[in-house]
Amino acid sequence: MKFTINRDHFSNGLSQVLNVVGTRATMPILGNTLIEAADGVVSLTTTNLDMSIRCRIKAEVAEGGSITLPVRKLAAIVSDLPSLEVIVECTAQQARITSGTASFRIMGIASDEFPPLPTFADKRSFVLKQEDLSGMLRSVSYAESTDEARYIMNGVFFSFAENKLTLAATDGRRLAVISREMTVGEDNAGSLILPARTVAEVMRLCGTSDNVRIAFNDRQAAFEIANGASGDTGLTDSIYLVSKVVEGNYPNYKQVIPKETDQHIRLSRETFLNTVRRASRVTSDKNNSIKVSVKSGVIDISGSSDIGESKVSLNVDYTGPEIAVAFNPQYLMDPLKALSRDEVIFEFKDELSPGVIRTPDGFMCVIMPLRIS
Repeated sequence: MKFTINRDHFSNGLSQVLNVVGTRATMPILGNTLIEAADGVVSLTTTNLDMSIRCRIKAEVAEGGSITLPVRKLAAIVSDLPSLEVIVECTAQQARITSGTASFRIMGIASDEFPPLPTFADKRSFVLKQEDLSGMLRSVSYAESTDEARYIMNGVFFSFAENKLTLAATDGRRLAVISREMTVGEDNAGSLILPARTVAEVMRLCGTSDNVRIAFNDRQAAFEIANGASGDTGLTDSIYLVSKVVEGNYPNYKQVIPKETDQHIRLSRETFLNTVRRASRVTSDKNNSIKVSVKSGVIDISGSSDIGESKVSLNVDYTGPEIAVAFNPQYLMDPLKALSRDEVIFEFKDELSPGVIRTPDGFMCVIMPLRIS
């Protein structure tokens, strides 16, 4: 195999596939990237057996072929090459990389030992804007559980049904849900649980333009993420990411959504976020709660611990009864940080009922209260 490639294009392609590889691969081949060259394109693939990714880069291919090379070492070498023109020549198990006055010989592993990229038929398929998908994931992913004993909640639940896409994440103490209308036929409806690591990778890869195609079956989900037209990245087409899904039935999260919240206050998202942040400055690991006290025309948010006390007030349009509810401040700040809308609606009922942060475009975050001491 022999090809000539632009250094920056090669480096960009390696950066796209690098994250999938773990720092401690269980087998040497899993620390390598599969490099395949043919018809003016170099394909880079990595896998950790749970998730695989492939991207293609334009190149001048003099002789087709394939090899696997250590991806982290290769990425470090390529990014530091002195010349834009890079020549790669490979035998079955070693590669010579030449650029300007620099030359490297890297030992690899034969490509036939590399696990094949998963493919699957009879899959459900949907197309949406990358910006929409990344925004929806950002709106809910902070609520994923990190408790390995509750593995079924270690990801984001996708539901394609009733002509809408709904994403949900919960760790048992808060629930984030967002919905967006889209065409979903009865024969195409379905759901999946996308693992947290794959969620993070999809958000990293999605840009602000072009589409992403989602396809899935009972065991896997695939994302074809269009490259976009901003800048010369060297990528020739979509980045292809395929992942195992979390197998099992996601909890019925709808049961914890309050059927009624008596009080509603419209707030500036950023002002509410800053107010909560200021009040939380005195909280500690031992006493990690703030009290939200609502009365006519004002919200008082206060915190206390062995460090000291805080109280920050916010003028609001409210004429209801006086109510005080305690929350973990981080659970209030996470959705406020993730959203992009200027205004949110804060809903509550009493000191024992969940609080809700909502927006008019289908987002909701339900936050369980803490006991007021």
